[in-house]
Amino acid sequence: MNVALYARVSTGEQDPEVQLQALRAHVAQRGWRIVEEFVDHGYSGAKDRRPALDRLMKQAWSGGFQAVLVWRFDRFARSVKHLMTALESFRALKIDFISLQEQFDTSTPIGQAMFTIIGAMAQLERDIIRERVKAGLDRARARGVRLGRPVASASPDEVAVLKQQGLSLQEIAKRLHCSRATVKRRLRASAFVAGVTP
Repeated sequence: MNVALYARVSTGEQDPEVQLQALRAHVAQRGWRIVEEFVDHGYSGAKDRRPALDRLMKQAWSGGFQAVLVWRFDRFARSVKHLMTALESFRALKIDFISLQEQFDTSTPIGQAMFTIIGAMAQLERDIIRERVKAGLDRARARGVRLGRPVASASPDEVAVLKQQGLSLQEIAKRLHCSRATVKRRLRASAFVAGVTP
């Protein structure tokens, strides 16, 4: 079986060889073949985008390997969401994912069961966050808090005066702390009241 190795170190001083040696030994023991070693130096696991990881994910679509082997989950992804997104992609491409330290292997029945459990936990996490946000919004509405973008205080008269002084839409927006779209709306409103075209 053709496999891709992935290793990551958080700082430039750390040596990824500690991870890679263990991964190579496992590949040799199983009689597999290493297609490529993808290594990110000095990148946090919290970042979903990393040069070597991006290349690995891109090459996964070309069908060059049947499994991805990592030393530990946290070398690959720190968040459940990121891990699940990658595992779903691998599953769709029929690529197995193996984490050496956790003895997690999606090619085995236990690995598939773990994948289902991790997926269920990720969904539970998303549902809980959604419920918390909804409850927070409901509480705010009950207290009379106005939700959404704040209404710009710029009046049509103020905007019209500044426009007559020769200021551009951008300058008016900056001075009145509002968007250019708001300035345009206020100008239309002032022209409508005055019965002229701005």
